[in-house]
Amino acid sequence: MSDDRNEHGSNERATQRDVTVYEYVGGTPFFETLVEHFYAGVAQDPLLRPMYPEADLAAAKARLTGFLVQYWGGPADYSAQRGHPRLRMRHAPFPVDRAARDAWFAHMSDAVAQSGADDVVAPMLLDYFTQAATAMINVFDAPM
Repeated sequence: MSDDRNEHGSNERATQRDVTVYEYVGGTPFFETLVEHFYAGVAQDPLLRPMYPEADLAAAKARLTGFLVQYWGGPADYSAQRGHPRLRMRHAPFPVDRAARDAWFAHMSDAVAQSGADDVVAPMLLDYFTQAATAMINVFDAPM
């Protein structure tokens, strides 16, 4: 049986741990920037903007930032303040069809591109956002 101790007697495997995406991107400021870019697009979008009843998008930005911070390994402040994310339930009052999903994803994809996410993180973010956006669809085309 091999011993993983280095010359200083410490076990390197025991002290190594995975870095979260939150840590990798530098923490909350990254997600604040991502969300700012995202909502810059939403604010101008005739399909999505009406889904945000507040004149000021600050509360929506704070909610999304908090959620993303928590989801990607940061502090669990979102759940402490709002409870379980329950994304589908929270979005149920809004008619989300394929066009809304595509518009949402297009703005988020642009935000990821503008965020400075590297080739390690960008695909992870886009994969998650693809799945999350599709899961929010709650208005389906009538069968032909």
